[in-house]
Amino acid sequence: MTTPPASPVTLSDKMRKAFAGLTTRAGKAVAGVGIQPDWITWLGLIVVGIGAVAIANGQWALAFLLMLISLPLDALDGAVARAMQRKDRRGGVLDSTLDRYADGLIAAGFAYYFAARGELTIMLLALAGMIGTFAVSYVRARAGEADLSVKIGFFSRFERIVTLLIMLALPLIFPDFTTQILILGLLVLAIGTNLTALQRLWYVYKHLDRG
Repeated sequence: MTTPPASPVTLSDKMRKAFAGLTTRAGKAVAGVGIQPDWITWLGLIVVGIGAVAIANGQWALAFLLMLISLPLDALDGAVARAMQRKDRRGGVLDSTLDRYADGLIAAGFAYYFAARGELTIMLLALAGMIGTFAVSYVRARAGEADLSVKIGFFSRFERIVTLLIMLALPLIFPDFTTQILILGLLVLAIGTNLTALQRLWYVYKHLDRG
């Protein structure tokens, strides 16, 4: 089998590495007061869920704030688990599963917002982004079952989060162009996620079970 490229290979990995010291210190502090990492994982989903409702109702300032708050929570649960020296893999499965729920809730929020306004084509664009997001994670999970690490891609989780935050922030600055901003953002998400899923699938095809 061809040797996979060295990590980090995505912007998500690079950002995680850049902030490793900060998240480690925060994880130790939170672990010190007895807060369990699974609680933080569930809290993160609740925050995103409320943010998704705000998106569905066009409350962009509230949605932006809640999605911003969810960012440190997404990184903190793993840091707390490491600080507690937890060795079980249940937390990782929970985290990955709730991340997919979070992705689905966000897409559903945008889909509802446009469907309620009769913009069904744009609603489908939001759903296309959700499909691509799920496919990106699914390819990695399936490849991992075959002992192949697949984290490559030019539109991984960090890029998706940045795109989302920009989509929610710009309508606050340019309210007259809200629809155009959201359509552009959803288009970027739909194209970026699905191309990344195909990129990962091609990587698997080249490296898995090849002599």
